[in-house]
Amino acid sequence: EPFKSHMKSFTTKIVDMMKKERFFASQGGHIILAQIENEYGYYQQAYGAGGKAYAMWAGSMALAQNTGVPWIMCQQYDVPDHVINTCNSFYCDQFKPNLPTQPKIWTENWPGWFQTFGESNPHRPPEDVAFSVARFFGKGGSVQNYYVYHGGTNFDRTAGGPFITTSYDYDAPIDEYGLKRFPKWAHLKELHKSIKLCEHSLLFGNSTLLSLGPQQEADVYTDHSGGCVAFLANIDSEKDKVVTFRNRQYDLPAWSVSILPDCKNVVFNTAKVRSQTLMVDMVPETLQASKPDQWSIFTERIGIWDKNDFVRNEFVDHINTTKDSTDYLWHTTSFDVDRNYPASGNHPILNIGSKGHAVHAFLNNMLIGSAYGNGSESSFSVQMPINLKAGKNEIALLSMTVGLKDPIMNGWELALQV
Repeated sequence: EPFKSHMKSFTTKIVDMMKKERFFASQGGHIILAQIENEYGYYQQAYGAGGKAYAMWAGSMALAQNTGVPWIMCQQYDVPDHVINTCNSFYCDQFKPNLPTQPKIWTENWPGWFQTFGESNPHRPPEDVAFSVARFFGKGGSVQNYYVYHGGTNFDRTAGGPFITTSYDYDAPIDEYGLKRFPKWAHLKELHKSIKLCEHSLLFGNSTLLSLGPQQEADVYTDHSGGCVAFLANIDSEKDKVVTFRNRQYDLPAWSVSILPDCKNVVFNTAKVRSQTLMVDMVPETLQASKPDQWSIFTERIGIWDKNDFVRNEFVDHINTTKDSTDYLWHTTSFDVDRNYPASGNHPILNIGSKGHAVHAFLNNMLIGSAYGNGSESSFSVQMPINLKAGKNEIALLSMTVGLKDPIMNGWELALQV
């Protein structure tokens, strides 16, 4: 309840600011939609009946703000009747809103994906992005939004998830430097122009679905003025096809849509990229520092070399302990080995288990190994053979986080197997 109270206060504050500036379309402004929550549907099930009750409360609270524009909730199926649920995905042509009287809205079409450390650079071909958009509008879509259209950059420690780099380029039509990405930008520009030619029939016409083959079909829109628009689709991802539509033959490449603003002539096919391809190169340049300060190197000593922050007989959670003020946290422990301990034979094994994200392990000030998770699985475990010495031995673990995600915890397990 305290969270809901603060959330309502915050929402009301933002809405009041928008109303004061007359930003909502109902006031003559440019805001035509408002959103409450974001993809809560992914987490709702974990809270059972309380999750559904919260979603309904959030939608009702938003409606009570009286903005005069529709409210939406992304990836959310439990919503009040007057809130519009929307789709976030790579493809939303088969998505249907809760009520048949509501518009079909695609709030996030992902033109790429996050860049994670150790993984290849994500790339979504422009042909596939165009295919998804053409299919969406052919299937009665009302609003489509790219997430993101202009890439960006996170700085310092503000990456958006585990092992995600600070680059938020997202393979977007405009990259994180503000440069047009060819051919994706130009291909989508031609797509948008082609859909614009179909505007009247899409808005005022009636649709008919025609089968043109096992995996080929036509979505046809006709209006009272005689206008006719057709989206011819080949959803076979491997084979090109020739189809017959209104006594004419059309070549449809695999996984493509042809747009016919007059039901006769193809003005655009999603698989045929006519734009040039440009590659962006990084060019080194000599820069003059604003201050003549020299770089210096600092070598940190291994382990805890000053006073202990605290002592525990167990490991602590990294993020909660550091309050997310640093990516690094030292854990050290020491123990004595009897002088009669055999110097030969089987080596002891140091077993380390972690919920994420990475660790450097040291024994007696020497690095003995490193381990880390990845973008798909943050947790990891590792076994390291070690050589102990007679007398005091010290194990130091440098825990590291690589981007945060929701309520992830950096728990640890450590065992010495002799």
